[in-house]
Amino acid sequence: MGEQTEYEPGDKAPNPGIYMEVGEASFHTEVNNPQKIRLEKGDTFPETTNKNRKWKKKEKARVH
Repeated sequence: MGEQTEYEPGDKAPNPGIYMEVGEASFHTEVNNPQKIRLEKGDTFPETTNKNRKWKKKEKARVH
């Protein structure tokens, strides 16, 4: 079983890093001007600008 890659507002960051907003189907939904945040392990994810968005670690948030 793999590590979770998408996070909801209120979830705790599993690792330090830069996270950014992605669309609900991040594989093919690109977000214009996504929020980017730096979190430390255990920090809480803030609200997204749209209820259908989630947080994903920046290096894993590339659109394919």
